[in-house]
Amino acid sequence: MATRDGSAPFGRVGDGLVSLIAPATERDRSRRRIVALAAPFLALAAFGAFVPLATMLRMSTSTSNFAVQGFTLAAYERLFTSILAAVPGARIDANPVYGQVIWNSLWFGAATTVASVVVGVAIAHGLEKYDLPKEGLLVTLISFPISLPGIVAAFMMIVWFGKTGVLTKVLSVFTGASPDALALTGQPSGTLLAITGLFFGYLYSMIPRATFLLRGSYAEVNTDAEEAARALGATPWQTFRYVTLPQIQPGIVGALILTFRTALAIFGTVLVLKALSVITFRFNQEISVGFNLQMASALATVFFVFTVVFTFLSLRLTSAEVAG
Repeated sequence: MATRDGSAPFGRVGDGLVSLIAPATERDRSRRRIVALAAPFLALAAFGAFVPLATMLRMSTSTSNFAVQGFTLAAYERLFTSILAAVPGARIDANPVYGQVIWNSLWFGAATTVASVVVGVAIAHGLEKYDLPKEGLLVTLISFPISLPGIVAAFMMIVWFGKTGVLTKVLSVFTGASPDALALTGQPSGTLLAITGLFFGYLYSMIPRATFLLRGSYAEVNTDAEEAARALGATPWQTFRYVTLPQIQPGIVGALILTFRTALAIFGTVLVLKALSVITFRFNQEISVGFNLQMASALATVFFVFTVVFTFLSLRLTSAEVAG
């Protein structure tokens, strides 16, 4: 009896493989098509994600910087101790550098995300609700930053807002201030001007993503309800506030999720501008300066887990709101 129960799962697996190889019913043929379609993605995920992630996790627990060997949780202990040391009021004798990096990533990512989505809503509304001249050209210009790497976006920031930048010189002429005091790039890391320059660099990359996601939401808006509201005397702002906005709310939540993830992952812009120490910049420092593969891997593992959990919970929240 025990032998038959233990072999049952293997028997079902064998039957499943036989049905995939030689389907006898329409359901079996449908399952084979699904497996065939998913096979390229699963192969890509295995070699492009699962294997590198497993290697990264193993490196984070290695006792050597130059070989994967032994087992230790020292990197995670140092990381979480640093995070706790960065908490205001905490009396922990540890360097809070990693906690500060994570805090910088979260608050700066949240700030740029909110600003990008607000601007994205305005642009998407204008594109979808009004007959703008040269609309095709406008869409092309708005989408242009999506195809550019972050390093190019940073270079464009230097061209406009550097110490010899176009807008910096114009502002210097009108205000009489020195270009060194007005430039948003090339300033010491962590200063208000440097962070402001990085803020615009992030917006340059994130606004197009938010805009095009929101345009999809505008395509689902019930225009009859908007026209009815206007016919009843509602102003354009009231129509947007009480009719349009509730309908695009799922798109706004989706745009917040997408752009926040983008903000956390931006690297090239941060690498060039060096205005704020965020998590991607810290990865580079750990590897290129200290060759600390354990800590870089531990930091990357925590970053990956946070991103997955954040995305999962956000999508669950979005689904619940839509269903409600």
